[in-house]
Amino acid sequence: MTSSAEPESIPESISGGHLVAKALKAEGVDTIFTLCGGHIIDIYDGCVDEGIAVIDVRHEQVAAHAADGYARITGKPGCAVVTAGPGTTDAVTGVANAFRAESPMLLIGGQGALSQHKMGSLQDLPHVDMMTPITKFAANVPHTARIADMVSMAFREANAGAPGPSFLEIPRDVLDAKVPVSTARVPEAGHYRASTRSVGDPADIEKLADLLVHARKPAILLGSQVWTTRATDSAIDLVRTLNIPAYMNGAGRGTLPPGDPHHFQLSRRYAFDNADVIVIVGTPFDFRMGYGRRLSANATVVQIDLDYRTVGKNRDVDLGIVGDADLVLSSVAQAASGREDNGAMGRKVWLEELQAVEEKARQKRLEHLRSEDMPIHPYRLVSEINDFLTEDSIYIGDGGDVVTFSGQVVQPKSPGHWMDPGPLGTLGVGIPFVLAAKLARPDKEVVALFGDGAFSLTGWDFETLVRYNLPFVGIVGNNSSMNQIRYGQAAKYGLERERVGNTLGDVKYDQFAKMLGGYGEEVRDPKDIGPALRRARESGKPSLINVWIDPDVYAPGTMNQTMYK
Repeated sequence: MTSSAEPESIPESISGGHLVAKALKAEGVDTIFTLCGGHIIDIYDGCVDEGIAVIDVRHEQVAAHAADGYARITGKPGCAVVTAGPGTTDAVTGVANAFRAESPMLLIGGQGALSQHKMGSLQDLPHVDMMTPITKFAANVPHTARIADMVSMAFREANAGAPGPSFLEIPRDVLDAKVPVSTARVPEAGHYRASTRSVGDPADIEKLADLLVHARKPAILLGSQVWTTRATDSAIDLVRTLNIPAYMNGAGRGTLPPGDPHHFQLSRRYAFDNADVIVIVGTPFDFRMGYGRRLSANATVVQIDLDYRTVGKNRDVDLGIVGDADLVLSSVAQAASGREDNGAMGRKVWLEELQAVEEKARQKRLEHLRSEDMPIHPYRLVSEINDFLTEDSIYIGDGGDVVTFSGQVVQPKSPGHWMDPGPLGTLGVGIPFVLAAKLARPDKEVVALFGDGAFSLTGWDFETLVRYNLPFVGIVGNNSSMNQIRYGQAAKYGLERERVGNTLGDVKYDQFAKMLGGYGEEVRDPKDIGPALRRARESGKPSLINVWIDPDVYAPGTMNQTMYK
């Protein structure tokens, strides 16, 4: 007698790596940066199915920095995937840099199988313990069905308040296992986290509007969070409506274009010494601000920040607003617009005073900007780079002393077109940031200035740029020295001990570029810098222009560092 019973259906199953990929796609991640390892290959398989690009690099530090850079350019969290043990420890510097720079990214690290916990499995280390101090969230995923849920949890934490990195460790057997789809929570895009954008206390918005309307000599510093929150239009509207001089630092550079009557750069110290109201937006009172001591004790100081813990840290403030820079600045402009007299006309004299200070500073260094000296004066190099930039040029600075020179001269012509490591001061971000910028914005030109010491840290991934056909214009300011440190040694210990542990070989980086399939030129005469840059642009390849600069000239910012005093 035959049975009419239907065969028992097998429930649809899914592996851990595919759950990772689905969760990444739900967050809008379209690219991961990685260096392959046996613990993580199922994630690659999932990414192929979900249409997520897998960009493989030569060092995990590069993968982490690239995820950081991708987040800065796109405004979406970046993602790096690395194997266990040394793969994860190699990425620590990149995660730490993102932590100090408030850059949202997720690092996924492999781990030995749970079934081999504490048995001495291959590359087993306490990754979560190591990552906890330098992330906003760090956790181990205990079960395959929890993977997508915990990825979404990591992204929630990375995006809360001031953004930053998260870390997930996924054991190999958890990642490779399959579970019924019905048992795995896969968060739906747009439904697992809420907006954290806040306008701050409405009463404080009115207070700030009153302060600015009645200020005779106000000044505003637009920091990195202005770009993080995409507050460009709000910032421009506020400073133009109320006629306020604006200074920019970090990723806030480019908020106002060069030549704008409210764009100031060289008179910042004078402004902070003489202003009656100073508004600091999205910048902590850290070493770059002299821990707040560079602001006049007589000024009314206002600090706006995404992070409650940052407001009033290291220096008292007269008014603190915790909120999203875009919403806060637009609300202040709106609150001030209802005033019969917003004071804008009365500040004309103050802006003219600052413009005179700016012009005096420009004239003081004009000789160096046009210097014909050989070896080449660093000011001449960065002046040529500044002239070379277009509105579509993303500028990346990766170095010590030579990039300090560029911070005084190079002015990006559009918002979001300046990239530097941030307050951790990490050398080696240049090539990873180029990789991220060209992948995220292939329509943009990328121009990167490296110190020769900085380039050496991650320079082998120049080959990755060649492999993926990502052209950029690279310049190595080559003085065969770690010159920022050399200056400090000379200042502290005398010239007879200035060359200890800081002197590099005379490396021809142009030949290095050619060896890896890129474009390279060597420049010793300042008049050849501009033509070499243009030929690099026209080559359509990743390029390095090796410019020999004077090793015995130091940037004012280097000489003024407090650690050397």
